Amino acid sequence: MSLDDERRRIDAIDDALLELLDERAKVARAIGQQKARAGIDAHDPARELALLARLEAQVAARAEPNFPTHAVRPVFREIISACLSQQLELEVAFLGPPGTFTHMAAQSAFGLAPRYQELATIGAVFDAVERGHARYGVVPIENSTEGGVTFTLDELVGRAVRIWGEVVVDVAHCLLRERGDLTGIERVYSHPQALAQCRAWLGKNLPAAELVPAASTAAAARQARGDPAGAAIASRLSAELEGLGVVRAPVQDRTQNATRFAILALEEHPPTGDDKTSIVYSLKHERGALRATLALLEARGLNLTRIESRPHPERLWEYLFFTDFEGHSSDPEVGAAIAALAELSPSVKVIGSYPRARPPGRP
Repeated sequence: MSLDDERRRIDAIDDALLELLDERAKVARAIGQQKARAGIDAHDPARELALLARLEAQVAARAEPNFPTHAVRPVFREIISACLSQQLELEVAFLGPPGTFTHMAAQSAFGLAPRYQELATIGAVFDAVERGHARYGVVPIENSTEGGVTFTLDELVGRAVRIWGEVVVDVAHCLLRERGDLTGIERVYSHPQALAQCRAWLGKNLPAAELVPAASTAAAARQARGDPAGAAIASRLSAELEGLGVVRAPVQDRTQNATRFAILALEEHPPTGDDKTSIVYSLKHERGALRATLALLEARGLNLTRIESRPHPERLWEYLFFTDFEGHSSDPEVGAAIAALAELSPSVKVIGSYPRARPPGRP
């Protein structure tokens, strides 16, 4: 067939896809009306996860799939998001401004259809969810290079907000500038976490440059715009939004660099069979207290995936321990382990049970 013939086939397929999408939106609206009459929440995250997993499995099972498996989830996430917008308007708060990795994580989780609220601080995102101004919030919680995000961990201790989900995003830091080279750079703007993740590269390539902390990587790109002697460490999306060039990429010290983002909500995510639970607990001030709690969790058969300590906000030289392990708090064995831990610890708080995210590039 000629090139024109193949293009006509593509046009016909696109037309058919558009008709099917329109039909899907019609059915989704009818389902939403039935849910409304029955008093059922229009947003069904467990159903969404099952749908995405089923479609990915279908493509992966084909001997020679033409459509890439890794593209199934983002494509259908947008379709689901658009159809859900026919039933309700989701409001999602995130640590802004637009162009941050948190913004990218929020869109990865919810698509483009929700009404996004960009907020200036992590605390403001917690406030928006806690006060009902947004149903969900998205904040960074852990980086593979720099560890836990202390602002998020501290907020989780005293808030009613829970971790409802998680998203893992590959972080590829870029050096952005209006000019296309490194000459004349006197200042490098970025978020302190990003500066820390690029410490060795900056020391080698721009040892004399002043490192200027910014509220976010996107804010750093904004500051670098119009500063002839300035550059920013931020994402490619920030470069596009601010009209900057990518001078070097990637510039982080570790090639494999990812950030885990927490999705916040007031309600708990229903169990999916592939979940994580996050807790925070304190210890009695006595010898072997930490070892005893870890031994208890191991004896109960829980697989710990993370533990990190933070200073207690009210007690000098005492610490809180943030711990993640596999399983949902509604699972009998997990619930029993948490109850047993409460007998050893002065305080135990479940800060969320949620579907375990798959790191980028892994099945």
